[in-house]
Amino acid sequence: MTAGHRITVEQGTDHVRVEHEGVLLADSRRPLLLRETGYPVRYYLPPQDVRTDLLTPSPTRTYCPFKGTASYWSLADGGAADLVWSYPEPKPEVAGIQGHLCFFDATVTSE
Repeated sequence: MTAGHRITVEQGTDHVRVEHEGVLLADSRRPLLLRETGYPVRYYLPPQDVRTDLLTPSPTRTYCPFKGTASYWSLADGGAADLVWSYPEPKPEVAGIQGHLCFFDATVTSE
């Protein structure tokens, strides 16, 4: 990691619900909390807690020098593009997030 840059991943216990335009996309009580310098906490959810039937793979890929290459999904109905991302092969320092899904531009609430 670069000096001053830090990433931690911890098991959360919050009840996390993800909605987009009133549609429930995920409901989980087992989020992983990823804290990264300069960014808000991100909730990475197990795929079993996500409505993957509402998602379709996107050709978008991005690279983070700290986490690796991310793959994206969009809403299958042509709605929000690249709404969800995941790291299929994350860097060893954040291996725990492998296969978990994180949402962008959606309402995430914790109880």
